[in-house]
Amino acid sequence: MKKIYLICGLAIFMGIAAGISYFLIRDANATIPSGVTLVDQNGDEYTFGKDKTKLKLIEFIYTHCPDVCPTTTQKMVSLKKELEQKGFFGKKIEFITITIDPYRDTPEVLTRYMKGFGIENGEHWLFLTGDQQNVKNGQKKLKQITDALQFQYKDPGNGQFIHTTFTYLVDQNNKFVAKFPMGKDFNQRDVYDKIVNKME
Repeated sequence: MKKIYLICGLAIFMGIAAGISYFLIRDANATIPSGVTLVDQNGDEYTFGKDKTKLKLIEFIYTHCPDVCPTTTQKMVSLKKELEQKGFFGKKIEFITITIDPYRDTPEVLTRYMKGFGIENGEHWLFLTGDQQNVKNGQKKLKQITDALQFQYKDPGNGQFIHTTFTYLVDQNNKFVAKFPMGKDFNQRDVYDKIVNKME
């Protein structure tokens, strides 16, 4: 009987280990496809893969989000200030915030969202949405990015999206480096340390 328990326990352990390994390998190989183009808060096109000089901290939001999205953005504002003090922000890293609600989150709406957090309209923190002339196509492009990073989201029909709660650090080639919890669990110190370690 003990032998059966031992075998069952070993099988469960191996199954769990295999599952963890699968997710670690999947994340490690994640890369945003080059050539995916979205539109920034100024209405200009932004193409992933064009700039290969900086790390990118990527945040997914929608501006009608009541809690986790604005909390994350606020914490990223604080992180930005710390990176600026060290001379890293804009030179070695940039922030990218991508809406998962391109129908409502036009460039104008994203600009208002930025201003609400005191974020200056600059080239080192971009807010991206889909092309308003072809939102369906913009959604397809957005899906290429979210699928690559395994970010899941869904609109249940009431405009309040259900989504996974991670922000992502990618390298100069848009390859996955690390992911961090959103909202109140976004640990500024952990994210800062990971960014600095990746620069070294």
